[in-house]
Amino acid sequence: MIRAVVLWLVMAGAAVAVEPDEVLDDPALEERARAISSELRCLVCRNESIDESDAELARDLRILVRERLVAGDSDAEVLDYIAARYGEYALLSPRKSGSTLILWLAGPAALVIGAGVALVHARKRRQGRDSGLSAEEQARLREILDD
Repeated sequence: MIRAVVLWLVMAGAAVAVEPDEVLDDPALEERARAISSELRCLVCRNESIDESDAELARDLRILVRERLVAGDSDAEVLDYIAARYGEYALLSPRKSGSTLILWLAGPAALVIGAGVALVHARKRRQGRDSGLSAEEQARLREILDD
């Protein structure tokens, strides 16, 4: 009876797509499975965790996570296994190492480069305006403006 109440509370904690036949009997393992599932991206839906998705692949991944936990894997080992099998994209928050380091740095680098290009362009434009007219053209311009 107590196990059923605890299991119900775990399931009622969030509106998720986990089906009753996927839920583990051990509440501690189920809690770990939910935590891991919330860190994995549904490869079909893309902007949902596998815990929230109704896609068949998400269900398969939830079952795989639970199988690995029952087999004795740690949380990090389960995440490593999924990332090795499906790529870093399967992680909702990719690790900041290796090839993903380029992705983490690309945004700020593009911003700095863009600001530098804009600054150089603005300086060239400003210099071009000041020295763009000859003395004769400047005199003619003054005549036109004075009229």
